[in-house]
Amino acid sequence: MHPWYTHYDPGVPKEAPRPWLLTDLLRENARRYPHKEALEFLGRSLSYRNLWQQVEAFAKGLQEAGLKPGDRVAIMLPNSPQFVIAFYGTLLAGGVAVNTNPMYTPRELGHQLRDSGAKVLVILDLLLPRYQEVKAEAPVEVLVRTGIQDYLPFPKNLLYPLMLKRKGQAPRSLEGTPWRAFLKPGNPQPVPLDLDDLALLQYTGGTTGVAKGAMLTHRNLSSNALQVRSWIPDFQEGEEVVLGAIPFFHVYGMTVAMNLALLGAAKLVLLPRPEIKPIVEAIEKHRVTLFPGVPTLYVAFNNFPGIEKRNLRSIRACISGSAPLPLEVADRFERLTGAKLVEGYGLTEASPVTHCNPLHGVRKLGSVGLPFPGVEAKVVDEEGQEVPIGEVGELVVKGPNIMKGYWNRPEETQKALQDGWLFTGDMAKMDEDGYFYIVDRKKDMIIAGGYNIYPREVEEVLYQHEAVQEAAVVGVPDPYRGETVAAFIVLKEAYRGKVTEKDIETFCRQNLAAYKVPRIIEFRDSLPKTSVGKILKRELTKEMAAKR
Repeated sequence: MHPWYTHYDPGVPKEAPRPWLLTDLLRENARRYPHKEALEFLGRSLSYRNLWQQVEAFAKGLQEAGLKPGDRVAIMLPNSPQFVIAFYGTLLAGGVAVNTNPMYTPRELGHQLRDSGAKVLVILDLLLPRYQEVKAEAPVEVLVRTGIQDYLPFPKNLLYPLMLKRKGQAPRSLEGTPWRAFLKPGNPQPVPLDLDDLALLQYTGGTTGVAKGAMLTHRNLSSNALQVRSWIPDFQEGEEVVLGAIPFFHVYGMTVAMNLALLGAAKLVLLPRPEIKPIVEAIEKHRVTLFPGVPTLYVAFNNFPGIEKRNLRSIRACISGSAPLPLEVADRFERLTGAKLVEGYGLTEASPVTHCNPLHGVRKLGSVGLPFPGVEAKVVDEEGQEVPIGEVGELVVKGPNIMKGYWNRPEETQKALQDGWLFTGDMAKMDEDGYFYIVDRKKDMIIAGGYNIYPREVEEVLYQHEAVQEAAVVGVPDPYRGETVAAFIVLKEAYRGKVTEKDIETFCRQNLAAYKVPRIIEFRDSLPKTSVGKILKRELTKEMAAKR
C-alpha cells in the first residue's frame, strides 16, 4: 500500500473516480438542475438548461459548417460564456478544442494554427487584427467572431461598444460569422464518442523550446476534474459557487475552475481578466465558496487595500497551482478568510493536477502534497531507477489523467512517456509519509562553484522577509563560479525606499548556506508574468545574460 493513502482526508477515495464524458455530465446537470444558475457573467446569468441549449446550438453550427469528428477548433477567448459554450459544443460535435491564449502575438498564433491544423477559429472581435496578420500562411476554413457585449445584460450590451468606440478601441474588422448567426438552434447530429478520443490540444508554454500540443483525451480531462472534486470531501453538488478568475485557455483554469464547477452543478462566476479588485468584489457579492488560483493572485489578495474589512468568509477551499506557494502567503490568506488554502502540483501533460496537500489534514511546509486518487508517483535517478526515500531525483507520474503524447511529435512523446510513466522534468523528493517536494525544474537548477542550488529554496527564505511581496530567483552566467544566484524582488508598498539590498542579503545569510545567498539583488516595481500569473523566469535570465 502506498504511504500517502494514510494521510488522505476522510472521505477521499484511494482509486480514481469513474470517468465520464464531460458533455454527458453537463447534459445530465441540465436535466437535473434546469433552472439553477450555471454561469454568471458581469451581471448576466445563464441557467443549466439554457447553457446546454446553447452548447447544442454551437455544435449544430459546427456540423452545418462542415466540421467532421476529429477536426480542430481553435478558441481564442477570455473567460466568458462564449468560451464555455464553444469548448463544450466542440466536444459535443466530435471536434478537438485547441486552447489559444488571447495574449498570443501574431507569430505565436500562426504557429499554433499551422501546427494544430485548426479548421475553425472562434475569436474575440478585438483580436481579429492578429489573425489577419497571419491568415495568408495559416488560414482557417471557418472564422467565428464574438464580442464581450454578446453576453452582457441590458443596457451594458449597448453601452460597451460605445465605450470602446469612444476610447478608439472598437473592432476594426467585421470579418467572420457573428456569434449569434453561427448558433443553430436544435439538436446536433449525435457523434459516438469514446473516452480515449482526443478532446483537447493544450499547448505547453514553450519554456524548453517551441510550444507543442499535449494531446488530452476525454478520459484525461474528466478524470482530472473528478479527481479534484474527490479531493474536496465536503464538495456539495448543486450548492457550490466557483470563481472562474484564472484563464480557462490554460488547462489549470479549465480543470479546477470550469470543468469542476460544471460537473458539480455549481454556479461559475466568470471574470474575463484575473484582476484583484473584481475578484474581491465577486467573492463578496456572489458568496464564492471555492477560489482556485495561483500564488500571485493570493499575494495580490493579501495586499489589497482594506482587505481586512471585506466579508470574505464564504470561501471554504482554495487550491493553488502553477508555481510554488510561500507558507507566509497561505497563512495570511487563511487568517483573512477562514478558508483552507493548499498547494498542489501538476503540469499540462497531466491535465494538469497530480498532487495536492490535504485540505483538512497535515499540510507540510514546502511540500506539494500527496498524489491524487489513481495517480502513481515515484522519484527516479538518471537510469530510471527509483531512489531511496528523501533523495532527490526526477519525478515521474502515471494515471488516467496523463496525456496520449505530443501532437505530431513522436520523438518528443517517446522521451516524455515510457511504459505509461510521464517524466516531468522536475526534480523532487518523497518523505516517509508519501508527501512530495518539488526541489526545482531540472533546467532551473543553478550550479555555482560545483554546488547544486535550487531557486525554490532561496525564494522560500525571501518570502519570509516581512518586506517582500514577490520574489524570483534565477541563475546567471559567472566567469568564476560558472553561475551565480540572482534575486529579483518586488517590495510591499510600505517598505519601498526603507529596505535596502544589503538588508535582504543579511537576512539571507542568516537563513541560507553562504553559497546559496544571492550575489545579485535587484528591486523591481513588477516581475514579468504569463497570462496565468506565473513569473517568467526565463525573461529575467535572458535580460541578465544580455547585461553581462
